[in-house]
Amino acid sequence: MMNLFSGLSLSFEPLLPLWLLIGLGTLSLIGLALMAWRRARGLTWRAVTLAALALLLLDPALVREDRHPLKDVAVVVVDTSASQNVGHRKERTDAALAALKAKLSQVPDLDLRVVETGTSTAGGRGEETRAIDALTQAVADVPRRRLAGAILLTDGQVHDVPEKPESLADLGPVHTLLTGEHGEGDRRLVLVRGPSYGIVGKTVTATVRVEDLPARKGAESALLTIRQDGQPERQVPVPVGEDVPLTITVGHGGPNLLELSVNAGPAELSMANNRTAFIVNGVRDRLRVLLVSGEPHAGERTWRDLLKADPAVDLVHFTILRSQEKSDSTPIRELSLIQFPIRELFEVKLNDFDLVIFDRYRQRNVLPMGYLANIAEYVRNGGAFLEASGPAYATPLSLYRTPLGDILPGEPTGTVTEQPYTPTLTEAGRRHPVTAGLDGYGETAPTQGNQQKAPWGRWFRQIDIVPRQGTVVMNGANNQPLVVLDRVGKGRVAQIASDHMWLWSRGFEGGGPAAELLRRLAHWLMKEPALEEDDLKAHVDGDHLVVERRSLKPDADPVEVRSPSDAVTSLPLADSPDGVARGSLAATEPGLWRVKDGDRTALAVVGALNPPELADMRTTPDRLAPLAKATGGGVFWLADGSGAGGLPDLRRVGPGQNAAGGAWLGLRANGDYTVTGVARVPLVPAWLALLTLAALLVLGWRREGR
Repeated sequence: MMNLFSGLSLSFEPLLPLWLLIGLGTLSLIGLALMAWRRARGLTWRAVTLAALALLLLDPALVREDRHPLKDVAVVVVDTSASQNVGHRKERTDAALAALKAKLSQVPDLDLRVVETGTSTAGGRGEETRAIDALTQAVADVPRRRLAGAILLTDGQVHDVPEKPESLADLGPVHTLLTGEHGEGDRRLVLVRGPSYGIVGKTVTATVRVEDLPARKGAESALLTIRQDGQPERQVPVPVGEDVPLTITVGHGGPNLLELSVNAGPAELSMANNRTAFIVNGVRDRLRVLLVSGEPHAGERTWRDLLKADPAVDLVHFTILRSQEKSDSTPIRELSLIQFPIRELFEVKLNDFDLVIFDRYRQRNVLPMGYLANIAEYVRNGGAFLEASGPAYATPLSLYRTPLGDILPGEPTGTVTEQPYTPTLTEAGRRHPVTAGLDGYGETAPTQGNQQKAPWGRWFRQIDIVPRQGTVVMNGANNQPLVVLDRVGKGRVAQIASDHMWLWSRGFEGGGPAAELLRRLAHWLMKEPALEEDDLKAHVDGDHLVVERRSLKPDADPVEVRSPSDAVTSLPLADSPDGVARGSLAATEPGLWRVKDGDRTALAVVGALNPPELADMRTTPDRLAPLAKATGGGVFWLADGSGAGGLPDLRRVGPGQNAAGGAWLGLRANGDYTVTGVARVPLVPAWLALLTLAALLVLGWRREGR
């Protein structure tokens, strides 16, 4: 088929096979050549007749197509990543997009598609700007012959440009409109190495580097601010452009959060990459516990078994068998296996213990008052003390009548209640992390015989106390305080006003969560962050930032959430019976998020600690220039443009023509169409062809007959 003009073409449909027509034509030409050699008469008429016969056998026809023109497709990719919030980039982007829509909507044969690309990774957290992925997905359903080209509205920090940009040449010209300024500079803080684990009380080393972009000559320094777990910050000067080691002490078990920030540089685009954070998980080498039992009793073995069941616990246990005043004929060397090292434990090495437990201890002139005062001072300086009361606590020999009375939260009334009761949680206990959600509490109690059986087994003795301070988390008989927690100075104290916890460990009436309660008490006393009753935390779950605020009383106040780009959002939290109020919002930016509630601050890192999106926030043409060259596009600065929205002049160009100039960009005009109908009209009707052929034969016969 041969195109004559748009919608009309000449078509040949031979009546005989092509090979046969070629053979007959060859024989005819040979015959005509012989006639010409012999100078036979009628050669012209024979040639005309054979040509007419050949035309008749080829069956020529005019074909007319009904064509429907198709619009070309142009794509505008709008970069909405975090770096686009710097300076006037977002305003320029919005103005340029509005101008593009206004101009291109007036082109009748052009279909405009606008897509946005933020920052994303496989895990759903913002780390990279993938504008090319957004472009290819936007045109996945469009034939390449209909693509007019693409325009990228970005700062140039695109991280998915292929190594061989010529592979995208079929997309048409890909132009870039840069939204930033020429010659931008920025300072950033890079975490070169951050340790993941450390032993509590020991030091770990992290390495950081402060960089000024572009690099400057000459010695410069920056001020690095370090803050650990919300404690007062400290500042140290560090050189710019060099790796700097930081020595950090692991203060406690569990996550230790380190926040690092650096002051603004000589040229600063954004403070989002001037700060970072990392977590060091504190691991205790060994938990050192001193257990002093005032006298042998049924529950003494339970304390020992619970503590020795944990292989990470180093337990030192002494049981006082008799007072020094008691006189009998038993030799001193037979009273104990080893001598009670009073001075070594309570004066020399007291601070080496993580937790001190007194179980049913009373004044027996074994420990002088000065040593008991040492324990009180040990607590005030950050130590942990647990007192499990026995009947002696209600007598004049009570520990409350010693220097330890200054740190014990419960004052004895002198009464010991001897009756069955089931421990229950107080309102504060339902919200306190030490007791909230203890196994079995709040579950539907099964029935035993005709009576309902309590979810926990009963206890049978309680020492009546009046809490002077602290928080009552469990009640016992007659709704009297049973477990009290208190903070004293830098340390913590817990008091259990009963010596019957061992009934739970022995499984009496189904038992109870003795091991779990003791474990939580010990970890709370040693200041584990997971058991803080007044705390603010933030973590990333998928593509959302989750904020949790634990408190002993409901708090309806919202928290302030600050994104890496310093956008502030007020986030309301929904309270729950377990004492934790929760809320979440979409984590749309990579980097360090800060949550603040009064004096409390929580941090969470979205994505990598040093994501590519924040690594270099300067506007650059370098990343997209190879793509523009490979596709025939151009790179333009909106700051230099004089048109509406800073745009260069927009033109339509034909396939194969240049699509970019110094102040203009072009979109390809492809002229594609679909055929909706075809009409075929024979060029020579059959009757006319036969009549013409007969006339030629007659004329030729007459010519030869003369």
